[in-house]
Amino acid sequence: MSPVDPTAVRLSLLGLLLAAGCVHAQLSSPLPAGSSKPVATAPGATALPVGQGAGVHGVDSPFAPLPQRADVIAWSVLTDVKTKKEKNRILPVFSAGQTSLHQKTQRIQGVMMPLDAGEKQRHFLLASVPLTCSFCVPGGPESMVEVKTKTPVKYSMEPVVVEGQFQVLNDDPYGLYYRISDAVAVK
Repeated sequence: MSPVDPTAVRLSLLGLLLAAGCVHAQLSSPLPAGSSKPVATAPGATALPVGQGAGVHGVDSPFAPLPQRADVIAWSVLTDVKTKKEKNRILPVFSAGQTSLHQKTQRIQGVMMPLDAGEKQRHFLLASVPLTCSFCVPGGPESMVEVKTKTPVKYSMEPVVVEGQFQVLNDDPYGLYYRISDAVAVK
């Protein structure tokens, strides 16, 4: 029997959560004006499939929204992704603006979603909004970036900023759309 990679198991579970969605997740989207992506408007109504779309910071959240910063990629750029159905899968269709970020050093701000236990994290997800439930992802894959760091980053419930090699993922086996490698924490 071969050993099981715990990170692969966690990312597989994340993929299942993304695919299944969470009924209690807030799924409307903070998209720029003119975006063609629909937004759920009434309780129980979903214009997007459950588990898709950018997360929205709920008005009842005990956490403050992300502060505005001009030196980071705006989540509205990352979350405005079209999708296409290919066989039994949903794949992203990135805009020219999104693909222009690929393989370039970028900064992104978000809320940490650890993939391992511990005070220091080397591999985690950065989300556009805080978790509303420990078993639900806050939005779809367009609202998260996988982060792999050079040195461990101290876990924080406050927003963090990381800088590293940004990758746009066309067909990630875990269903993620973005990754930053060789990342470092930035103030």
